[in-house]
Amino acid sequence: MSDTAYQEINFDGLVGPTHNYAGLAHGNVASMRHGGLASNPREAALQGLDKMKSLADLGYAQGILLPQQRPDLGALRDLGFTGSNAQVLKAASEQAPQLLRAVCSASSMWTANAATVTPSRDSGDGRVHFTPANLQSSFHRYLEPATTGRILGAIFADDGHFAHHPALPATPAFSDEGAANHARLCDGHGGPGVHLYVYGRQAFGGDGVEPRRYPARQTLEASQAVARQHGLSEEQVVFAQQHPDAIDAGVFHNDVIAVGNGPVLFYHELAFRDEEAVLDEIRAKLSTPLIPIRVPLEAVSLEDAVSSYLFNSQLLSNDDGSMTLVVPGECQENEAVWNALQNAILAGPNPIGEVLVKDVKQSMRNGGGPACLRLRVVLSDAERAALSGRVMMTDTLHAELGDWVKRHYRDSLTPADLADPQLAEETLTALDELTRLLKVGNVYAFQR
Repeated sequence: MSDTAYQEINFDGLVGPTHNYAGLAHGNVASMRHGGLASNPREAALQGLDKMKSLADLGYAQGILLPQQRPDLGALRDLGFTGSNAQVLKAASEQAPQLLRAVCSASSMWTANAATVTPSRDSGDGRVHFTPANLQSSFHRYLEPATTGRILGAIFADDGHFAHHPALPATPAFSDEGAANHARLCDGHGGPGVHLYVYGRQAFGGDGVEPRRYPARQTLEASQAVARQHGLSEEQVVFAQQHPDAIDAGVFHNDVIAVGNGPVLFYHELAFRDEEAVLDEIRAKLSTPLIPIRVPLEAVSLEDAVSSYLFNSQLLSNDDGSMTLVVPGECQENEAVWNALQNAILAGPNPIGEVLVKDVKQSMRNGGGPACLRLRVVLSDAERAALSGRVMMTDTLHAELGDWVKRHYRDSLTPADLADPQLAEETLTALDELTRLLKVGNVYAFQR
């Protein structure tokens, strides 16, 4: 379901064996609310696989990205813990339990944060460009970029088609949270795109209008740097400040309050600080008429937008020009949100003709909906043929990965279980087998 020569592939993050509710993400309301509860890693991974498979069955191109190595014992050793793996885990659980929870986080499942991607159609040198997000705003995610870079490098290995950049300097001035704060608007996936970069604050200058309750995780300077790395011109980019009130309500990334696909921008009234200026600049630079779908505050409150993750939905293009919106089950359970979907969106003059409801509760409880779980990569036919590894979803791969999950994942995990050295051994064994199953080579530190 794509243009003839270009196709958007959603690469979903496979949920890792240490999926747990540690409440690590300050500003992520769902994560904080469920901190300390027991999780079900097996159910989480199977829910993610089922979402991938169901979309692949409908004809959407669906890929997979691998989870991170967790627990990250190397990080604990860097922080002064010594001895065997069991000794390191025991000491960390007794002396710094929050650090242990951080190095066991399965947050890499939300691959919208993995990187920012520019298609070859738009980039300066005609290749697909990748920049891993530095995720410096939180320690548990700061641990990800090195492995993310190796995973992306292993899958998108052909340097004739793909270009890989280092993550930006891991400092507050260049705080980068990846594609969760980026949207590409265009006529079709193969047409020229306008790249909407959304930031929460400026590191140098600015007028000081920023959120007061929760941190702004993306800086203007980071977004500008990624655009430069990818060779984008001024005519191809729009930089927009996220509304501070939205961040303070728990909208920690722009993809929790807006989603774009093709010429459609589906967004909440309080998505952007200067809504009209943002829309005007997009219209001036976009080669096709913009189709804005605005949800007013009176229809859906910020609280309902955050609790339901209405805007953290996947917006997918169909061959007939229509679009499908993939929403989490929580949208159906919220009367105001469901009414907005039925009355304002499906009945409106826009391409969205269908809403699909998917159960991703294990992810939702930790603060990530359908859009968090995928990294969007637009590829030409030749670029898709150049992919390495066995990462495109098929019936056979779905069955094999389901069997792999059932053999290696626990069905219950509490923060107290993270100190269990057997869990670490189980995880390393599972990941080693996964790299062979997906044929991506040795991407993990323990394999190198």
